[in-house]
Amino acid sequence: MGAYKYIQELWRKKQSDVMRFLLRVRCWQYRQLSALHRAPRPTRPDKARRLGYKAKQGYVIYRVRVRRGGRKRPVPKGATYGKPVHHGVNQLKFARSLQSVAEVSIVVIAQKTGVTKVMPSL
Repeated sequence: MGAYKYIQELWRKKQSDVMRFLLRVRCWQYRQLSALHRAPRPTRPDKARRLGYKAKQGYVIYRVRVRRGGRKRPVPKGATYGKPVHHGVNQLKFARSLQSVAEVSIVVIAQKTGVTKVMPSL
């Protein structure tokens, strides 16, 4: 087996001592960083390679933190107008996934830095 196969096996066994330690340390490290920052290398090199990443000049990795959870309708004091079916404020489901929200924020950075193409995320 090659090196990427071993990395892939590690990611499958998340309850192993190595992965539990690695995830705990990385979780702490990511919390210390800003919500949107450039990463020196991919978190999962095997998955990144499968998605088209190459470790050479011109490929850039960004990591984005997205607020989890549902969407609350921005209305003053919960005052909604119209029919009762549209009065919901709290239990709304956002139309886009959290991954697509993160990718959109990266597109904004890419336009500023002159990146031509944004690849799919992990």
